Amino acid sequence: MEIKKFPDGEKYVRINCDVVGKHAIIVQSGALKPDEYLIETLLIADALNDLGSKHVSLVFAYFPYARQDERFKPGEAISLVTVTKLLKGVGIKTLITVDAHRHRVINFERIFGGKVIDVSAMPYLSSFARSQGLVGEDVIVIGPDVESEGWAKLAAEAINASDYGALTKRRISPSEVEVTISKPLNLKGRDVLLVDDIISTGGTMIEAIKLLRKMDVRSITVACTHGLFVNNALMKILKMNIKAIVSSDTVPNPTTKVSVAPAIAKAIKELNC
Repeated sequence: MEIKKFPDGEKYVRINCDVVGKHAIIVQSGALKPDEYLIETLLIADALNDLGSKHVSLVFAYFPYARQDERFKPGEAISLVTVTKLLKGVGIKTLITVDAHRHRVINFERIFGGKVIDVSAMPYLSSFARSQGLVGEDVIVIGPDVESEGWAKLAAEAINASDYGALTKRRISPSEVEVTISKPLNLKGRDVLLVDDIISTGGTMIEAIKLLRKMDVRSITVACTHGLFVNNALMKILKMNIKAIVSSDTVPNPTTKVSVAPAIAKAIKELNC
């Protein structure tokens, strides 16, 4: 690929190989510069189709705009749906994502109109935490909100943890949340692996850590797939006296410890295009 910017900020894209009759797979991260990477991806996909590719697939390691998956206030754009329409419109037939944030979307394939494979970094993250001695045998895996319980389950299963659960979150504002516990969890004296798909401003994680501290846990290790860490979030979380923070390489950052490449490679093999 040849990708550059014109002086006015517009993107230039050129495919430097023969793609006629071939299955082309775009591997992209939509994190940190979502507008720029989205336009880049649309240009690449449209060019591939126009140049004769038989099938265009997209690996969006971090799926941008996925958190606006419904209309919370009157007049809001549902960005997940809009972005999905754009991807479909340039001829992307298959989509591979990694722990895509679409809590309220039950059937993403229906919206996309093509095959969607969502792989997870959670087994890799929890396995790394166990291998490095960050959590012991009596670990409990916790999600900071109800939507993250599924990720807690995946992380727990990968290390044969006997227990997992989730807290309850109430969003007060875009940057302020309240975290409570809705059902009894046996946490006293135990290692906690606190997992979520995304850490952005860190507000949810910080409130979850505060609550867990009140429950006399032995240690807290934080793990996430997409470590965005905006507005100095990483330092804010580290100041909470936790054992460690680990993340995947979907968004390279100082806490990146595991790669999702094996999970993506396995998904690509399943396409059979």
